[in-house]
Amino acid sequence: MEFADAAILDPHAATFDDELAALRLRVDDVSRERDQLLAVVDILQEISSSLHFSEILQRIARRLGDMFGLDRCSIYLVGTGREEVRLVATYEDPSLRNLVVDLDRYPELRRAFDSGQTVFIPEASLDPLLEGARLALDERSVRSIVVLPIRWRTSVIGAIFLRTERGSVPFTDRDIRFSEVIASLTAKALRNAHRFEALQRSSGEASARARQADLERIALVAFVRRLLQRFATSEEHAWAETLLPRASDEELDRLTSVAMQVIAEEAKG
Repeated sequence: MEFADAAILDPHAATFDDELAALRLRVDDVSRERDQLLAVVDILQEISSSLHFSEILQRIARRLGDMFGLDRCSIYLVGTGREEVRLVATYEDPSLRNLVVDLDRYPELRRAFDSGQTVFIPEASLDPLLEGARLALDERSVRSIVVLPIRWRTSVIGAIFLRTERGSVPFTDRDIRFSEVIASLTAKALRNAHRFEALQRSSGEASARARQADLERIALVAFVRRLLQRFATSEEHAWAETLLPRASDEELDRLTSVAMQVIAEEAKG
């Protein structure tokens, strides 16, 4: 009653307290926005320092997990089959990779893959989509779930799965927009990594073909050399060369020199 009486007696004090509380909320909001912008910069630097998709995805999972204090942050990619989805990176256990996931056990993940839209479940214990997993979610004290599809052009190639525990700070609209930006960056990073690995494979195949061609040329030259050497050492051949006129013998020497020069130039590439 004393506080109420004080507020009645001094309405300016109540107004000041309200303004101070609103200012604190605004400062917290701005600080969170600053942290998210810095996180985007850090993630861009991290994914630009590597062209291997497994490293890129693990770094993104770790960054999101640390930033939001998540119970779980996992990244999934579409496998070779139409219904095959694989867990390729996870915040809580980085050793878990390349595991096939049964989408029937994760209806929220399936919805993101099927719809291509972000799935946000603010209260997992109350959402009818997760009715079949209610007991498991309660045991793990799950609060919120966000699934962000990773899209490339018109196709969904993966998804980022975020999950918080009860008592954690709830996801805001800004948090979800930020996470969607990260999902978009992830898609671009995966595309660049795919191009790099394809280039490596192509380069390796070209090197293997060039090496094979070199070996074939070496084998051919060795065969011709041995054939000519065997023929040249025969008595009949040695006697037959004496029948050639001197001009023909000199011309053969000249042509041999020219041929060796051409072969030497070709060998330089």
